[in-house]
Amino acid sequence: MARKPEKVEAPPPWPLPRTNTRLVGHAEAEATLLESFNSGKLPHAWLVSGPRGIGKATLAHRFARFLLAGEHGGGLFGGAPSALDVDPRAPAAQRLIAGGHADMRSVEIGYNENTGRRRTEIVIGDVRDLGSFMRLTPAEGGWRVAVIDAADEMNRAATNAVLKLLEEPPPRSVLMLVAHAPGSLLPTVRSRCRRLTLKALSEETVVSLLGDYMPSLPAEERTALAHLSDGSIGRALEFADAGGLKLYGDLFALLDGLPRLDAGALHAFAERVGRRGEEGERDFRTVAFLLDWWLKTLVRQGAVGEAPAGLLAGEAPLRQRLLQGAGLDRWMQVWEKVAHLFARADAVNLDRKQVVLGSLFAFQSAIR
Repeated sequence: MARKPEKVEAPPPWPLPRTNTRLVGHAEAEATLLESFNSGKLPHAWLVSGPRGIGKATLAHRFARFLLAGEHGGGLFGGAPSALDVDPRAPAAQRLIAGGHADMRSVEIGYNENTGRRRTEIVIGDVRDLGSFMRLTPAEGGWRVAVIDAADEMNRAATNAVLKLLEEPPPRSVLMLVAHAPGSLLPTVRSRCRRLTLKALSEETVVSLLGDYMPSLPAEERTALAHLSDGSIGRALEFADAGGLKLYGDLFALLDGLPRLDAGALHAFAERVGRRGEEGERDFRTVAFLLDWWLKTLVRQGAVGEAPAGLLAGEAPLRQRLLQGAGLDRWMQVWEKVAHLFARADAVNLDRKQVVLGSLFAFQSAIR
């Protein structure tokens, strides 16, 4: 009997990169794209990199709208365009936002047809016809544009297909490769793209954007989420939607008992975070980041004395106790072990409850 497909996840309650007409904090990157266009020597491929959730894909789609729907005749006196702004009400812009423009292709991780669940990588089927699409004569915009979000999530077969396109780029075509970890891409891919590296957003910018997207969120929660997000508005929004501050508080309550761990509370937490389904996967990803962030900041504090601002009462004493209980080398080993456990969870489908338990037991073992 065929397996019943699971429900496809609903879109988040904030704009997707394709529909988001607002970009904050990346004026320098926008200027680079505009200068390249105005030079008349626009590269056929761009590699837009930087931390996850800071607006890389939003910038890529913003540039696609500019190329396909922008007014390039140049302002009142016919000069070169001075901004990437496009009127979102323009018919071509509306088609782009709706995903129906004939000269635009957006590639991202798709869904498994048998299970209905999102895959963990971009596969060859997602990009197989990209070359033929890009080689077609532009239908309406004068350009053919494709955005791959994210290029470092392509498997080897998909990467090789895109590499062939990069090696023989069609005229009047632009390929925007978004990458969170560009170092994982083949050197032959990186070398054929113009690099554009975006920086993390300031905490003040993340707080402001949270207020725009989630105005009902209390100010103190916006500040805490911005601090946790490391300059990523995407991550801050996901944390807010996932109840990340509640998960952080529950995780801290467990760590605060070290070197003892409350067995009942520990197993209940691991059971909740490790459950299957959309909410469980969301909680699991959130806890993975929180543990990585907590250990990263602990190691940084042990190395250079830079202690992060505590979000909860008692965090500073706990950090000090852990650093006194084990050396910096030991905490770096714990950091590596936890990262490995969570990475293996997806790679070989480990029991997620056991991954969470193993991670917290690594804390306990370090200071016994």
